[in-house]
Amino acid sequence: MPTSTPPAPAAPCPPNWPRGALANNKNPPAAPAGREALGRSRGGLSTKIHLIADRRCRPITRILTPGQHGDCPKFIPLMGQLAIGRRGKGRPRTRPAAAMGDKAYSSAANRAYLRRHGIKAVIPVKQDQKNHRRGRGSRGGRPPAFDAGQYKDRNTVERCFGKLKQFRAVATRYDKREVMYQGTVDLASIRIWLRDPVP
Repeated sequence: MPTSTPPAPAAPCPPNWPRGALANNKNPPAAPAGREALGRSRGGLSTKIHLIADRRCRPITRILTPGQHGDCPKFIPLMGQLAIGRRGKGRPRTRPAAAMGDKAYSSAANRAYLRRHGIKAVIPVKQDQKNHRRGRGSRGGRPPAFDAGQYKDRNTVERCFGKLKQFRAVATRYDKREVMYQGTVDLASIRIWLRDPVP
């Protein structure tokens, strides 16, 4: 009987070889990572709301990002969206007297932006930034001014988040699409403004 030679062993797959079925996404280039403002953070899939609130704890403008995104990079885009309507005629205000934020917003870029626009920065300095300035000696410059008394009013944004979380659809995000969740946050913001419509 003729003898057959055994088949050659298959070459091993490269370590980065794709496994499993292909993705269901029919348009991958148009769908960036973190689409629909969903991202992985410590608690799993989540969405982060960055917003500016006024002294009456009312939301003025907001940006939605995936949950793992930081706060500091969204400070300047938020300030760029700021437009406060006047009681009478005239263009809306885009420069508040002061901008209050926690240590997460302490960066040279954010402070330079506020300085260029004539807005007072009420933001505490991080400890590592203090140590870095001291380490540079006289080249480190003066520490930025900080009004501790005015900083006590920063809780208004936390109270604004508390008002938004009273709406279950905002706190838990039932909406699958980002545009729908934006509408949910906007509707909750309108209801907060209707409770206290005084400008």
